[in-house]
Parts: sequence; structure tokens; C-alpha cells
Amino acid sequence: MILLDDIHKAFGSKSVLDGFTLEVREGETMVIIGYSGTGKSVAIKHIVGLLEPDKGRVFVDGLEVATLGRRELYALRSRIGYVFQFSALFDSMTVAENVAMGLKKMGTLTAAEIDVRVHEALELVDLPDSGHILPIELSGGMRKRVGIARAIALRPKYLLYDEPTTGLDPVTSAVIDEMMVRMRDKLGVTSIVITHDMRSAYTVGTRIAMLYEGRVRWVGTVDEIKSTEDPVVRQFIEGRASPVPAGPLG
Repeated sequence: MILLDDIHKAFGSKSVLDGFTLEVREGETMVIIGYSGTGKSVAIKHIVGLLEPDKGRVFVDGLEVATLGRRELYALRSRIGYVFQFSALFDSMTVAENVAMGLKKMGTLTAAEIDVRVHEALELVDLPDSGHILPIELSGGMRKRVGIARAIALRPKYLLYDEPTTGLDPVTSAVIDEMMVRMRDKLGVTSIVITHDMRSAYTVGTRIAMLYEGRVRWVGTVDEIKSTEDPVVRQFIEGRASPVPAGPLG
């Protein structure tokens, strides 16, 4: 289980998270939605210790992330796959070399074992024969899939996706959505997906939380968010530009 408890985070005078609290249950896919620049990516970076809260605590499997030593933090990160917004692939390395990066850093696998993991991961994202290719030769959707392969090669317990469909056409986005559902069902991973794409959120989400003004304004199932009467949530999911009253937190 992942728990972010009363997280506050500011950068200089700009407050980004202001009492953000969210529990992610075992086996679910939690989708975090919200307007651009509201701190969605900032929130999940606390889970892997890339950021530390100014106030509040983050727990993963009962371990408080900010208190872990370097070795303990690396061990925790080996159980968490992170799919970056723009894939973060190294264009000077082949697809296979990119996927193998995290495995080599672990320092516990032989070269043969790494090769097997890389092949398995590329098979799972439907790119079994792409290991020799350079990322620059790939489409945007294929690069996203390589990013997912690199994350799942670690055989993680948790997968964090940061805007996985950003910049993709609707058909390619649907492929990535199907792949995220496949990772959950086939690998049994617990996932957090950051997105502002409601079609994607409805497809992959078990529950959906909306981040608004630094905290979780609303959380519930897909069916519940579709029927909510919260004016701020409705404005976002319907894509309306007209302002609405803030109203009470739901």
C-alpha cells in the first residue's frame, strides 16, 4: 500500500501541495487528474524519494520514504517502476540497452539474466524484435512502450505513469491504455497514473482522484466520478472553460 499523508510542498514562495492525502490500495490503478501545473507529478515524485515533503509523510509498504537510508531507498526504488512523461530514453543507446539500464544498476543479475528480462519486457509491450534499434528511429508511441518495458523489466510491485498518453494521437493513446490494463492484469502491479485525459482515466482507472488547489478534492470509482455533482470536478471532466464556484471539498 502507498499512503501520502498531509503532504505540503512549496518551491520558493509557490505552494504546490497543501495537505495532499491519498491512499493507494494493493492491486488497484489510481488515476490522479487535475489541471496542468497543479502538482500531480510533484506528488508522485515523493513516492520514490525524488522529492521530500516540507510537511507530512509518505509510506510505501509501511516504510516512511523520507527516513530511509541510501541503501534502503535504492531497495525501495527497485520495487517501483517509473514511466516518465517523455519516456526519458537515451538516443545514443539501443532499445535493449535502455531497457537494461535499471537492471544493471541493481548489480545482482548476470548478463544472461539481464538479457532474459529485457526480452520478456519487450515481448510484453509488443516490441519483441526492436532491441537493436535506436530510440530516434521509433515513433512516439513506440518510445512510450519502451519506457514501459524499462519499468516492468525490474518486475516491480508498483508502477508510476507520468502522463503516459501526452502527445499521442487517439489510436496510439488507446494502445498505451490497453497496455497499462495488461500490466495490471498480467503482472498484478499496483499503479498510479497521472493524466488529464479523461478517456484514458476511464479506461485504466480503478479509482480516480482529482488534485485541486494542492489537495485531493474528490476521490472515487469511475462510475462515481461520472455521476458526481461536485462543480469543480464536473467542469474538469466535461472540459468546460466557464468558471464555477469553488464550493465545498468533496
